Amino acid sequence: MVRVREPTTVRRNVRLRAVRPPGWWPDALLIVVLVALTVALAAHQLFGIDRAVADWADAHRPTAARWTAMTLNYLGQGTPLTLIAAGLGVLLAVRLRSVRPLLPPVTAFVLTYLTIGPLKVWTARPAPSASSKEPFLPPERTLPLFQHDLPVSYAQSYPSGHVANAIVWYGVIALLLAPLLATYGRRMPPGVVTGIRVVPPLVVFCTTIYLGWHWLTDSVAGLALGFLLDRLLRRMPWDDLPLPGRLREHDRPFMSYP
Repeated sequence: MVRVREPTTVRRNVRLRAVRPPGWWPDALLIVVLVALTVALAAHQLFGIDRAVADWADAHRPTAARWTAMTLNYLGQGTPLTLIAAGLGVLLAVRLRSVRPLLPPVTAFVLTYLTIGPLKVWTARPAPSASSKEPFLPPERTLPLFQHDLPVSYAQSYPSGHVANAIVWYGVIALLLAPLLATYGRRMPPGVVTGIRVVPPLVVFCTTIYLGWHWLTDSVAGLALGFLLDRLLRRMPWDDLPLPGRLREHDRPFMSYP
């Protein structure tokens, strides 16, 4: 009698990746900052510092500086960043013949879609510029949250989507760019990875405030939310996540490449 040996499936040990600073306390701190900031603004606190920073920016915005800031602020445009990250994921997936490089941009899109937009709609806060262009609100009315009587398009300032998107998407781009360069036999220095993660979000943070497109507290909230999402994405064990069905035939790891 011939015994037929059943095929065995190799199961990867799925464990969350380490992040820095380690532990969950930074994540908890970011949540506390975001909640505390929202509660304070709902209680009409911190309006003074928001107004002071916005007024200073208005008084120190010559034409050349304004156009420079507007150009640099494109670094935080969510749609182009999403397409760039997706393109890098597709290119790396083709080169490695693996679907795993597609997981980070897809997950990042879902996370940002389910958090940034809904928070903006729920908090319903106008931008500082809402007093100088449509809907031409009185300056004092541009500060409070929860102005649901305004059209949605005029009350989506909190938290700053530009800042949060910049942190999330440049993190994904840095994650994919290093193994992609490795497929071409090149190595990306750690300093470049850090620069990609840090410099664009910092530029976007400063320019959105300087241009009057967001209050200071909007951008701080965007930082907290962006770093929280970024830490969640960096924890994901992309090379070890179980894949369904036929996708298992194309599950070559990419983070440990080469």
